[in-house]
Amino acid sequence: MTSDAPSVTGVTPSVSAPTLPSARPRPVLSSRVGPVISQILLSLVALLFLVPIIWMVLSALKPSAEAFTVPPTLFGSAILFRNFAEAWNYLPFGRFILNTIWVAGVGTLITLVASVTAGYAFARLNFKFQGGLFILYLSTLIVPQEVIVIPMFLVMQQLGWVNSYKALILPWAFTAFGTFLLRQSFITIPKELEEAAKIDGCGHLRILRNVIIPVATPAIAVLAVFTFITYWNSFLWPLIIVNDTIKMTVPLGLQLFLGQQAQRWELLMAAATISMVPTVILVLALQKYLIKGIALSGLGGR
Repeated sequence: MTSDAPSVTGVTPSVSAPTLPSARPRPVLSSRVGPVISQILLSLVALLFLVPIIWMVLSALKPSAEAFTVPPTLFGSAILFRNFAEAWNYLPFGRFILNTIWVAGVGTLITLVASVTAGYAFARLNFKFQGGLFILYLSTLIVPQEVIVIPMFLVMQQLGWVNSYKALILPWAFTAFGTFLLRQSFITIPKELEEAAKIDGCGHLRILRNVIIPVATPAIAVLAVFTFITYWNSFLWPLIIVNDTIKMTVPLGLQLFLGQQAQRWELLMAAATISMVPTVILVLALQKYLIKGIALSGLGGR
């Protein structure tokens, strides 16, 4: 008679574990190729923008007769570093540099003060017609500079500011762009910081100085660089308002190398290379703020 109970043989039957699906191999090749292609494209774009600057520097080192050779060549028959010294002494170019540094520096300082205070008012203060005034103020960006230069010249003439540094600086120091940029940055700052400062007894000016400005330093640095470069490269307004060589800025000084009697292209290129140095120094000095400032300038708003 057989029993239905299982016989014990002393050996435990093995139970096979369920097989898990094998993980798919990660696309290593595609993850490496993507950044390489991006780097190559960025390098090509950067080289495209650098080609005119490279050509300018190399043309500044050529002899006068080889500035426009056919076919064009990168290097001349001789490398003449004395072209830079000759360009500096050909005209009072040192005076042009000092004039532009003064105009751009003072203009940037006034622009920062006006933009910081106006941006704080539009971002943090509550007053009547705030939104309408901001839109009206912002709408001035629509008007091109070329449209208002003649009325602005008449105003400067009535004030007796023609051919003066005040006329070069003040008319363009109160722009809506800086106010808009800093307002968008200020509204992204947590209001809890401002409320904590008010509990400690701080007024608006102290809050602006001790709370808002330190947090918004990157955005202010971006505005400073943009404003300085705008003043530095301004040509149309100085051409209209200044008629004395001693008060000319760098763009006006550069066009003097192309006179009716002679056109010194190699000296023009050398002078243009020299004129880039202050702006390059400024960008290098503030480079740690620029990327962060552009990213956090608040252009998206809140």
